[in-house]
Amino acid sequence: MKDAINEDKLSGIIEKYKDNPNATVAILQDIQEEYNYLPREAMTKVSKEFNIPLSRLLSVATFYSAFSLTPKGKHQINICLGTACHVRGGARIMNKVERELGIKRGETTEDLRFSLDEVRCLGCCGLAPVMVVGEDVHGKLSEDKVMSILEKYK
Repeated sequence: MKDAINEDKLSGIIEKYKDNPNATVAILQDIQEEYNYLPREAMTKVSKEFNIPLSRLLSVATFYSAFSLTPKGKHQINICLGTACHVRGGARIMNKVERELGIKRGETTEDLRFSLDEVRCLGCCGLAPVMVVGEDVHGKLSEDKVMSILEKYK
């Protein structure tokens, strides 16, 4: 876990948008990309630098589900539980991943390697059941395939 933010990287993000203080979402996206969440210290600095009330930044950050105010894992895992994936065993895949990682959906491993969430459709029903790790799509899953997939990201 990053205990302190990297001031140089945060300053670089702020500098990038110094002439466009209305780019609130873009600023938050860059911070999220850097830290895998929106650290309070970074939000406070952006608030001061751009004269944007912290409450407004928090409002934006909590409105969009892509933002997180708590640390997320390096590898975001999304398991589809939409109709096609559900029918083809998506819940079993979710249970297997939860057991293997020792976390429940919505949680992050202690080492900040993985975060786990469910989604309702990934748009690739023909590959059901589907799990996405970062940007990598893994389809036609079985419980037996889960461990070898997770090992690739450790």
